[in-house]
Amino acid sequence: MGPGKPPAKSRGTERVRPLGGLWIIAEAEIEMPGSGAGQSVMSLGYDRRKKRFVGTWIGSMMSNMWVYEGTLDEEGRVLTLDTEGPAMSDEGKTGRYRDIIEFDGADRRVMRSAALGDDGTWREFLRAEYRRTGR
Repeated sequence: MGPGKPPAKSRGTERVRPLGGLWIIAEAEIEMPGSGAGQSVMSLGYDRRKKRFVGTWIGSMMSNMWVYEGTLDEEGRVLTLDTEGPAMSDEGKTGRYRDIIEFDGADRRVMRSAALGDDGTWREFLRAEYRRTGR
């Protein structure tokens, strides 16, 4: 990852399960290039009071807990989640991030992660494609 470098590819598995009728838990195991195995856990649900989707993401590769809040488009296909966390460009500062999850039918989704630059533009730094392999 980084400007001028070719994209790094990795593979992994994710298990998504409901938690009651309000939440989902997504547990992933990924092989990260040059870093070995990593694990992550995402929680997502809908906050009726806020009328927004809320959730968290934690991973074995970092100490920050990412706290999400976002919206689903009218077609129910694109979930946009905003969060704040350690800035990529300046140690000690925070930055704004956005994960956009696009559902392409029941068996495929794409997640794109972007950071808000100092110039006010979003820059994609991660793209993950998920395919259901069993039911």
